[in-house]
Amino acid sequence: MQETWTFDFVPTEKMDQDLVHLISKKEKELGIFLTYYFKKEGAVVEKVRLFGSPEFESKFKGVIKLEFDLVFFNACLAISENNTETIKINFEIEPEIQKIILTGPYWPSREMDEI
Repeated sequence: MQETWTFDFVPTEKMDQDLVHLISKKEKELGIFLTYYFKKEGAVVEKVRLFGSPEFESKFKGVIKLEFDLVFFNACLAISENNTETIKINFEIEPEIQKIILTGPYWPSREMDEI
């Protein structure tokens, strides 16, 4: 499994600050995006924020590290637990179409067992 998410993004000369602004503005959408990685564990992602500074590999590509709260809740089992986690996300800015594509890590999913 590898998830991607696309946002509108108009880059300026200060792309570091543009990325910080985007992450704070799109916190809820990023929470949904990251929840796809943890849904099998029964957790949701909240309070997504940038951890550190963006690392640019080229002018329009790089990696960001996101920090977030991983919330486990199960009323039947009386479980309510929060953990702080981080994850590295690749980004690719496409200035000609004013978009940014975020790509999460590749997590292999387990195939069905043979009978």
